[in-house]
Amino acid sequence: MKMDWLRKSILGGILVIAFLLFIRWDEFQEKQQALTKPPEKISVSSNAKQQPMPVNSGNEEFQLPATAPIIHEENNENGSGKIKVKTDNFDIEIDTLGGDISKVALPKYFAKLNTPDEPFLLLDNSTHTYLARSGLAGPNGTDGKPSGRPQFSASASTYALIDGQDQLIVDLQYHQTTADITKRFVFTRNSYVIELEYIIQNHDDQPWQASLVGSIKRDSYNPTHTQMFAMSPFLGAALTTESSNYEKYTFENIAKSPIREIKTGGWVALVQHYFITAWIPAADTKNTYTLQKLPDTDLYTLTFNTEPLLVAANSQKSVKATFYAGPKDIRTLEKLSPHLDLTMDYSWLWWIAKPLFLVMSSIYGFVGNWGVSIILLTLLVKILFFYPSAISYKSMARMRKVQPKMAALKDRYGDDRQKMSQELMKLYKDEKVNPVSGCLPMFIQMPVFMALYWVLMEATELRHAPFYFWIQDLSVKDPYFLLPLIMGLTMYIQGKLNPTPPDPMQAKMMQMMPFFFTFLFVFFPAGLVLYWVVNNTLSIAQQYIITKQIEKS
Repeated sequence: MKMDWLRKSILGGILVIAFLLFIRWDEFQEKQQALTKPPEKISVSSNAKQQPMPVNSGNEEFQLPATAPIIHEENNENGSGKIKVKTDNFDIEIDTLGGDISKVALPKYFAKLNTPDEPFLLLDNSTHTYLARSGLAGPNGTDGKPSGRPQFSASASTYALIDGQDQLIVDLQYHQTTADITKRFVFTRNSYVIELEYIIQNHDDQPWQASLVGSIKRDSYNPTHTQMFAMSPFLGAALTTESSNYEKYTFENIAKSPIREIKTGGWVALVQHYFITAWIPAADTKNTYTLQKLPDTDLYTLTFNTEPLLVAANSQKSVKATFYAGPKDIRTLEKLSPHLDLTMDYSWLWWIAKPLFLVMSSIYGFVGNWGVSIILLTLLVKILFFYPSAISYKSMARMRKVQPKMAALKDRYGDDRQKMSQELMKLYKDEKVNPVSGCLPMFIQMPVFMALYWVLMEATELRHAPFYFWIQDLSVKDPYFLLPLIMGLTMYIQGKLNPTPPDPMQAKMMQMMPFFFTFLFVFFPAGLVLYWVVNNTLSIAQQYIITKQIEKS
């Protein structure tokens, strides 16, 4: 007895030491990830002379019909300036060379937890390449000419949305010999939408013609550090097409073969975990969308171009497009353009996941805590499936009750499989036990539980959202691994309530499941683990009551 106590003490000590070592290893992994930087940009020396790039050389950023001139990739180091724009939702830089958006920081979203002085950097053209470009290409366009991108001028170098002001307009000016062009950006309070408008005043006695082109240019750098065994969020391009509401393409897909689609209205987006950028041209125009990799680079372009805009002689006309840069807000995205809300990637279960998120969001409106919202949503789902779960638990309770009789049959007819099967079927009939009925309700519930998993993974609202006590961010793993340990304990208790499988090997595997899942859930976001803890706890309570009722009957 003493030796048995000593053996258990040594084993417990080993497990504690192993757990502490694991925590230290995990902290080391996080520090290594923090030191990981995006790929260095290779700058072109201003003294280096580049050969002129022929039209249709394959290295163009914007793809237009063969009859129209192309906007070329240019070196932006010659005389470009930056215009800084600050609103309640944006810290933005616009490059006067071409009028491109070269930086977008989101002050309401922090780069790291509790770092209000470090806003999340969405678009960035310093440490890596990610910017939004736009231009006019065609017979009278400003871009694609031998001189390269147009050099705009502005009345100020800084703009700010002041208190009491709902809109901020930033105008860039460019003068052609035959036309005056205004490139206008409109920013709105409490919005991540930027309205782009080109206003063309044609002074010539001949028509003026060009197409509006918008592009998202990005390298393949992935800012999301995925933990071991955790789901890897999608990073890549997305389109809505004539044949599909939502098509997504990884950078590898685009590198293999360019994608070209023509659609009236539509949108093109760059999707990453929690955030997207998207160009949305006018809904009543036919637009061409092109996804391609620039040869011999790690650069990808997601481009749209409109049908040619024709401005009559001595007249004025404009062309517009919308640029979105911000969180995956499902309500905002569905209003911006049809099917843009599908970039909230819930996989094929979106038709279940979307209502679940809307319910969880409504609950948050009352309780003001996303962790509590997860708990109450899980409770609602359990109530919804109360009766299917009860059928399953009753079947398992009856199976558990007749296990001694099953063991006796195995001892009696173990060598005669046919007789054993006959006697088992008779036992099931006499005791009103249906083994299948215990599994079927669980299969019915699985799509809902899987959809809820995707909701908790994709919801931007959970990013940096605190719960209580030590959980200060529901979107990352539990820093002390207490929730995974509690989850493992609930799985162990639930396993004790289930009937023991007749196969010894299967029984051992079921006994190991709580340990396996505990290790697996260590790497999962705390919000997901919280859901599983609550779901398991409610299941234990329901199964325990039903099991006791069956055993007493």
